[in-house]
Amino acid sequence: MIRRLLPIRDRRLALRRKGATPPWLSLLFRVALAFALIGVALAIFWFDRDGLRDNADGAISFTDVVYFTIITITSVGYGDIVPVSDQARLFDSFLVTPIRLFVWLIFLGTAYDFLLKGAWERWRMKVIQRKLQDHVVVVGYGTSGSEAVSELIRRGTDASTIVVIDERPAAIEAAEDVGATVINADATRNATLDAVQVGHARALIVAAGRDDTSILIVLTARRLAPDVPISVIIRSEDNEALARQAGATTVINPASFAGLLLAGSTHGPHIADYMADLAASDGRVALHERRVTAEEVGKPLAAILTGLGLRIYRGTECYGFWQPEVGKLQTGDLVVEIVPKSEAQPVAPA
Repeated sequence: MIRRLLPIRDRRLALRRKGATPPWLSLLFRVALAFALIGVALAIFWFDRDGLRDNADGAISFTDVVYFTIITITSVGYGDIVPVSDQARLFDSFLVTPIRLFVWLIFLGTAYDFLLKGAWERWRMKVIQRKLQDHVVVVGYGTSGSEAVSELIRRGTDASTIVVIDERPAAIEAAEDVGATVINADATRNATLDAVQVGHARALIVAAGRDDTSILIVLTARRLAPDVPISVIIRSEDNEALARQAGATTVINPASFAGLLLAGSTHGPHIADYMADLAASDGRVALHERRVTAEEVGKPLAAILTGLGLRIYRGTECYGFWQPEVGKLQTGDLVVEIVPKSEAQPVAPA
């Protein structure tokens, strides 16, 4: 199912996803199609054989029709040297002509690359775009971006619903190998984010590698997708506030998170272990966010039965399990809870 990306400098954006059809099967299809066309021509000449004349013996046999079909399709002419025996004609038809057919396939393949592939890519892009809904967009397929994609897949996300944006061909190929939809483009441009339907995405992850680039991407994305959750990797603590002002929902500093684990380990050997357990896809427990159900409205956070309630989000405010505001849940509250890994579900859009 897939295609070759056009570089952004060509001013054409192309989505692609690695397909299950191997190259040899595509080639076999082309060969089969060529022989099918020859079969159609052969049937036409056979039913119209009375309109043909053989200057050698005056009779039109099936061999004559096969021979005539082949030389007609390949535009081969012998002039005054004409094979008249069945053996010679069959030899030319079934041994020589396949060689010519493969040569024609090379020319047809070249014509496809230069004339048809662009239109094919545009059509494929439109097909993929129509299906992009509730997907995850990942900008940057470096260390952090690739780990995020791998973790999403481990947590049950269909790889085809992950769209990776990167300008490096090697990164694009690596992302394509895991089954993601990819686009070789600059994520700071409106056209790129429009191409991946960021407004219909479930979430946007920005791991561009540079804080200034990441913040610019967040600004661009937030204008196009006001309601989409945006998570961004920021490496300098000074830029975390800027990222939030740009519209990031979640700002993650890898160094700070590593520091939390290291500091936690000094206060007890199991604290860092539990934090890693929460974060890992193969841990025993997981953090889960969901909306309060109708049955839970009016009850305290401690009374929920689905997991261990930690905090609620009410509008723009956040309340911990120890605060009096969580004593009575309200419609629209978001609950963050710890649940067994087997019961963890993807977060529903707010």
